[in-house]
Amino acid sequence: MIRVITDSTCDIPEHLVEQLGIEVVPQMLIWGEKQYRDRVDIQPGEFYQRLSIDVDKPRSSLPGVTDFQLAFEHAASRGTDELVVLTVSSTLSGTYENARRAAQAFSLPVTVVDSTGTSMGMGWQVLAAARAAQSGTDLKGVLEKIESVRRRITQMVGLDTLEYLHKGGRIGAAAKWAGTLLKVKPLVAFNVLTNLVEPIGLVRTYTAMIETLYRKFFERVRGLNNLRIAVLHGGALSHAEALAERIIAEFNPLELLVNSTGPVVGLHTGPGALGLCGYADD
Repeated sequence: MIRVITDSTCDIPEHLVEQLGIEVVPQMLIWGEKQYRDRVDIQPGEFYQRLSIDVDKPRSSLPGVTDFQLAFEHAASRGTDELVVLTVSSTLSGTYENARRAAQAFSLPVTVVDSTGTSMGMGWQVLAAARAAQSGTDLKGVLEKIESVRRRITQMVGLDTLEYLHKGGRIGAAAKWAGTLLKVKPLVAFNVLTNLVEPIGLVRTYTAMIETLYRKFFERVRGLNNLRIAVLHGGALSHAEALAERIIAEFNPLELLVNSTGPVVGLHTGPGALGLCGYADD
């Protein structure tokens, strides 16, 4: 039996985490004098509400080697022969390295995989791994499934402001927009293979941002079958649900998830962000 472990930036809905027995190691959020475990001590709703009004902005901190060791022990106590760990991209965080160090000292075989992504760009890989493991697939097959999914992922985000991406240092090629008007709504793609933030376009209204996000995303996946799509939002549930209804009506995907991006991811995308992330399954 293989158990799958990941970190909280995966943004997988909780019911699937529980259903598939995925162990989630929380990233940390430091706000003022307090430290919060991502999605444990602070939930997305509270986070986005506070982020919008609090002058003091938070920062993130990665889980330590001990955090991963504890997760490994908990997973082992539930019964397993080996562990597969997927982490947020190693170019974004030292999480991968800490997981790797914890794995070296653990009693069971542990394979640590750099997802090269974040949010559901990582989450879809985690779900594919957990589903494969649950069906009895061996380690080689699980790793092949992860790689197959990673190469197919399309991930785009519409931002209400560039402020948070810029402050978080994750702006990449979109840096050329840094001097634009604050009222402009940027759209970016996250390339899971290169881990680069690729600018897509700028619009002036939130409605135009949603429409452009929808059009650009489905231009890339149009004609593909068995789509698995996640609609992600930063405290914008009604807009996310409206997008989901439209996707079901027009594309009838194999799987459709709606979830809020967690606090540590939302730290870089900000309130009001909307994202689409998906791929065509076999």
